[in-house]
Amino acid sequence: MTLTDALFELIDMRSFSNLWFWIALAVMWSSASHWVLGVPYDMVLRARRNGGDAVTDMEDLVRINVSRLLYIGRMSGLWLAGIVCFVLTGLGLLGFVYWVEFAQALFLLMLPMTLVGLLSLNTARLIHDTAASGEDLYKRLFRHRVIIQFIGMISIFVTALWGMYTNLALGPLGI
Repeated sequence: MTLTDALFELIDMRSFSNLWFWIALAVMWSSASHWVLGVPYDMVLRARRNGGDAVTDMEDLVRINVSRLLYIGRMSGLWLAGIVCFVLTGLGLLGFVYWVEFAQALFLLMLPMTLVGLLSLNTARLIHDTAASGEDLYKRLFRHRVIIQFIGMISIFVTALWGMYTNLALGPLGI
């Protein structure tokens, strides 16, 4: 057995049986549910609990990030939508028609995050249109976070099921 064979046997390079893939999945969803529209959720809770300067800081940060998201959506939204659809279609075809496991893994990471991006853009538009502040803003950010967590739970569940199926169907050596 050569050194590279031993290394590849020790560190499985397939996506769904690789520990780093699952760590990346957990970190991705943990970050997505913590950073609500680019605002750390502990800042939202602190503003709601303490009031005063914390509310001003939180509302300023929400306003900055909402304006940034809406600007990006207006200026390059159509191009981004086309590129994202192209990449997702390519990954879907490579993964589920040609059975490239790495493409399946990327597709299962990117598709739900695309939904989160669309949800964030919609929430930013709603906050901007209603000029939400105070309790209305807290409720909107809380609702946004809960929906992100729900998407994350479904995504992790589907990814885990597909990963277990792939690992059981391919066996320990990927044959």
